[in-house]
Amino acid sequence: MALVQLLKTQFLCHLLIGYVFLASGLIVNLLQVCTLPLWLFNRQLARKINCRLAYCIASQLVAVLEWWSGTECTLYTDPKDYPLYGKENGIVVLNHNFEIDFLCGWTFCERFGVLGSSKVLAKKDLAYVPVIGWMWYFLEIVFCKRKWEEDRTTVAQSLQNLRDYPENFWFLLFCEGTRFTENKHQASMQVAESKGLPKLKHHLLPRSKGFWISVQNLRGTVAAIYDSTLNFRNNETPTLLGVLNGKKYHADLYVRRIPLESVPEDEAECAAWLHKLYQEKDGFQEHYAQTGGFPGPMVSPPRRPWTLINWVCWTCLLLYPLGRLLVQLLSSGSTFTLLSTVALCAAASAGVRWMIGQTEIDKGSSYGNKDTRLNNN
Repeated sequence: MALVQLLKTQFLCHLLIGYVFLASGLIVNLLQVCTLPLWLFNRQLARKINCRLAYCIASQLVAVLEWWSGTECTLYTDPKDYPLYGKENGIVVLNHNFEIDFLCGWTFCERFGVLGSSKVLAKKDLAYVPVIGWMWYFLEIVFCKRKWEEDRTTVAQSLQNLRDYPENFWFLLFCEGTRFTENKHQASMQVAESKGLPKLKHHLLPRSKGFWISVQNLRGTVAAIYDSTLNFRNNETPTLLGVLNGKKYHADLYVRRIPLESVPEDEAECAAWLHKLYQEKDGFQEHYAQTGGFPGPMVSPPRRPWTLINWVCWTCLLLYPLGRLLVQLLSSGSTFTLLSTVALCAAASAGVRWMIGQTEIDKGSSYGNKDTRLNNN
């Protein structure tokens, strides 16, 4: 076991994981482009196919968390609500405190069979990024520019398009708009004070307009809000690099199912409702800090084997031709070929390091910092 753990920390392993993810992702993107003609004749079939293709990409990241890292996920929830998860459409409201909180959100989706069809509210710029961004485009992800006057129409239209979606889906929302840092928290609480809102200890102020427009346009399509609060045991601070190194974390997720009809339709009342929700979430985080757990019964949804099977299949499919290519290049004896191979590996190494760096909290978006325009949008 010690040898296996040592191998997991080697950068060559990380490079190979990155290669399989990028190469398989581009293949899937190409297959998604091939579904374009089908959209003209059978839109629902094209959507179902793209859900399966998207699963081929997203499940690799979940597999790294679940099987490579061995991270465990414990769910705190009402036993009466548990059977409904994955059987209905939902809006998942997540806190945004950790580098891998998006991975934990995807793992939650995977455990209940909705990973391939899961949606997020993402920045428009991401639509142009190969692999993940292109996958999201074909998955009809909701993109925004963070400019309310433009987003009000485009986001509403994107959400309306999901009304006849053929698969159960969860729409993941980080209502804080950006990941928690001390600087952003300080700026956010200054806004709270100026607006007479209660201060939060563990969260930034939620931005209510995106939540309100999502709820309004998904009424009749979505059955419930899944208020989800994430934390990690033993004051762990998980990172994507730690996951790639095979470090095991233990995530605790507290989920409350709130019927959508309980959310007010009026924009101002909906904003007040959301602020109250985040005050409650703050209380749950404080309870966790004091006791090491969330209130309520625990359950550990079992890992499904499909993420591992998909990952192993892509790895076998792509590593074999890579190995043959490297052998041919090295056996050629050409100085130019050898230097080109080293340069290619260095470029791939830099690319993997860059992707890892983008998940680090101190490399995150400046959205919400003191020097940016911060308001309750």
